[in-house]
Amino acid sequence: MAVSMLSGCGKKATDPALEEYKASMTQFYDQLTFYDNSINAIDPESDGAKTELLGYLDQMNETYKTMAAATIPDEFSGISDIALEAADYMDKANEFYHQAYDNEFDNDSEALAAQYYQRANNRALVILQVLHGEVPEGEGISVETQSTYEISTINSDGDSEEGTETEGETETEAQQE
Repeated sequence: MAVSMLSGCGKKATDPALEEYKASMTQFYDQLTFYDNSINAIDPESDGAKTELLGYLDQMNETYKTMAAATIPDEFSGISDIALEAADYMDKANEFYHQAYDNEFDNDSEALAAQYYQRANNRALVILQVLHGEVPEGEGISVETQSTYEISTINSDGDSEEGTETEGETETEAQQE
């Protein structure tokens, strides 16, 4: 999920709020990659595995909260609800993982935590797709058209792609059910 977004040389001046948002989202996805790698590297047989896992999940939860609190530029206003949902689902996942592992193991809490965790990550993926100018696809995702005007997306090399939309092309607002 890591995203590499660098500014291009010789490009026209860009919106500082948009650049700040791009930087914060790059940091968000970099942190998710770090947590994913760290969690996958935990030795499940070690004495501190449970504590280590819960620590990473606590940090990841804070990362999602920070992402959801970021001011979303108008160019990406369609993802504001999805960002809040992602943070909410991660918070619930973290809560249920703690219920599952803090005391006597609770299989039901772990199963609920895994579902919420997957929902949070699915929404993070939808956000990434929108930031890259892709139309999100997948089960439970619907895309609604909002309005026709100039939009800016983040392409894979981090430069802003801008263009005036033609008739029939519209900004999309992704919603995940």
